[in-house]
Amino acid sequence: MNEDHRIQPPRTADERTTLTAMLQFQRDTLAMKCAGLTPEELKERAVAPSGLSLVGLVRHAAEVERGWFRNVINGEKSRSPWTPPGSADWADFDVDDLDPTGVEEAFTIWREECARARAVVDAADSLDVRGHIGEEVYSLRYVLAHMIEEYARHNGHADLLRERLDGRTGE
Repeated sequence: MNEDHRIQPPRTADERTTLTAMLQFQRDTLAMKCAGLTPEELKERAVAPSGLSLVGLVRHAAEVERGWFRNVINGEKSRSPWTPPGSADWADFDVDDLDPTGVEEAFTIWREECARARAVVDAADSLDVRGHIGEEVYSLRYVLAHMIEEYARHNGHADLLRERLDGRTGE
């Protein structure tokens, strides 16, 4: 795989430091899986009938960052940049019509959502800060753990996609 610039999470740290470092490691892993590929390679589908692609995973990651940190924990009403006006607030991750600018935009939005998420976490008094989806209540602790799981699962998909594209595998 590409040169690994990820920072290993600390093995002995407090809970917040451990969770945020593990999440950042998973974010960096997704970036590493996508590094060095052309826009066309990033848009390439896994196998029919799946619509899975690396840029689709990046767009999905931007959505879950936005949804959990901005909307649930921070109480915002932020809508997806990919949701057409008047439709439900969940983006269509179809990337067939994306030109190279759209691929670049997906990575820009994802990086911005990660930065916003870090700011929400940094501003929280504790991991017990709570947010909600309807009647369901979630702690920041839960959201961080869930996001680590979310990225870890999709990084497995990204590893398979990358291997299919150029034979490279990695951590």
